[in-house]
Amino acid sequence: MIDPSLEFQTAIRSQLITNQSVSALVPADHIRAGSTRPDKLPTIIMAEPQLINLGRVSSDQYLTRVYVDLHIWALEDGADMARQIGAAASVALWDAPNSDTVGIDAYERPSFAFTRDPDPERAYCHGVGTVEGVIRWRV
Repeated sequence: MIDPSLEFQTAIRSQLITNQSVSALVPADHIRAGSTRPDKLPTIIMAEPQLINLGRVSSDQYLTRVYVDLHIWALEDGADMARQIGAAASVALWDAPNSDTVGIDAYERPSFAFTRDPDPERAYCHGVGTVEGVIRWRV
């Protein structure tokens, strides 16, 4: 069985790790899905997705709207580095990512918001962006 959110996350990750601007700032093994607590910096973490099932379409296919939050964490140069990563990720995800397993029928470009760690001793910066797609899939 296909999980539309997993397929969408896989397509997003692939688009990010193959983009030269993103890979110059964030190593591929620092771009992952899972817990939003950073274990390596800088990092892009895809949080647990939100799914809204929209219905059935022809040929026994289903439509599901999937939202994936991208959490960007940076320490070195804090806010500037996080914003650079966000800008690179935005360009990398300007167009819908490619998938061999599902159709991406509608797509919204990511937008990001950034916050600094309130502790002046730490230079963390955290950005969050959401990528949205309507995924066509079959059981």
